[in-house]
Amino acid sequence: MIEIVIIILIGKQFFQLAKKYNQKLAWIYGVLGVFSYYGGAFIAGIILGIYIEFTGEDPFAGVSDLILGLIFIPIGAFFCWGTYQLFKKKWHKEYAEEERKKPKISDIGKPGQDFTQTKNDGDWRI
Repeated sequence: MIEIVIIILIGKQFFQLAKKYNQKLAWIYGVLGVFSYYGGAFIAGIILGIYIEFTGEDPFAGVSDLILGLIFIPIGAFFCWGTYQLFKKKWHKEYAEEERKKPKISDIGKPGQDFTQTKNDGDWRI
């Protein structure tokens, strides 16, 4: 039950982030967020398996599957948070660059602007 709530929350947060930065197909990023959560838990499981193989000791031998699942929740959440921060940083940088390139009201009337007349309607455009 807790996994379903986690999946919904992660998907919603990634979807809202993608919408905020005007990304196409924002729902794909919601799915990607869920995959990052499970991918992180999967990678942690592989690392644990390699550790058990090389050392020969199993630190979780007497632990139930429920407790083991609860142990992997923060690990998956950490990977998910990292993916979220990467997307946020990348998209914020792109968004700031686009905003910087847009003309501003304070730029009106400054020298160096190229005025051309369009052929269609005769209006003057910058």
